[in-house]
Amino acid sequence: MILERVICVAIGYLFGLFQTSYLYGRANHMDIREHGSGNAGTTNALRTMGKKAGALTLLGDCLKCVLAIWVVRILYRGDHADILPLLSMYAGAGCILGHNFPIYLNFRGGKGVAASVGLVLALDWRVFVICAVVFFTLYFTTHYVSLCSISAYLVALIVMSIFGWLGYYGMETARVWEMDGVLACLTALAIFRHRQNIRRLLNGNENKIFLKKGKKA
Repeated sequence: MILERVICVAIGYLFGLFQTSYLYGRANHMDIREHGSGNAGTTNALRTMGKKAGALTLLGDCLKCVLAIWVVRILYRGDHADILPLLSMYAGAGCILGHNFPIYLNFRGGKGVAASVGLVLALDWRVFVICAVVFFTLYFTTHYVSLCSISAYLVALIVMSIFGWLGYYGMETARVWEMDGVLACLTALAIFRHRQNIRRLLNGNENKIFLKKGKKA
C-alpha cells in the first residue's frame, strides 16, 4: 500500500510543477518571484500583474490539483475504490508540494493556497462551500488575504475531520486517521509558509488586498 501512496504523491507533484503565475509572468517578460512579495502565487500575481493574472493563476493552480486527483481516481477506482478519498488526499498533497517547491525553479514556488482550493473542491464540495463562506466573510471584513487563507485551511481541517469520523468518506478508522494526518501536515505547512504574514498581522502592518481600483493596499 505504500507504493500506491508514493505514486499518488508523485502524480500530484508533477501536476504541481505547472506554475501558472510564473509562466504567465514569463510570457509577459518578467519573473514574478522578483516582484512584490516574491511569491509565485495568486495574491502576488494579482498585486503585481493585475486582476486578469490573478484570476488565471487562481484558476490554473486550482485546476491542476483537481486534475491530479482526477487522474488518481481513474487509476485506482478499481483496486482501491475503498480508499479513494485517502489516495486523493495524497495526490493533492503532492500537487501542493510541487507548487510550493518546484524542482526546476530551485524550489521557489508559491504558498499552495490556490492548489489547496482545488484539493478541497475535488475531495468534498460541502467543505469547499463552508471554507468559501469563511474566506469571503473574513475578506470583506478585513481584506487580509493571509488571514482568510489560514482560517479557511483550519476550517477545512476541522470540518473534513468531522465528516470523516461521521463516515462520510466510507473508510475504516485507520484510513480516516491517516487522511486527517496528511491534511494536518498540509495545514501546518500553509501556516509555516505564511509565517511572515502572521508576523505582520501581529504587528499590525500586514498588506490589505482590495479588488476595486482606488483602494490602497
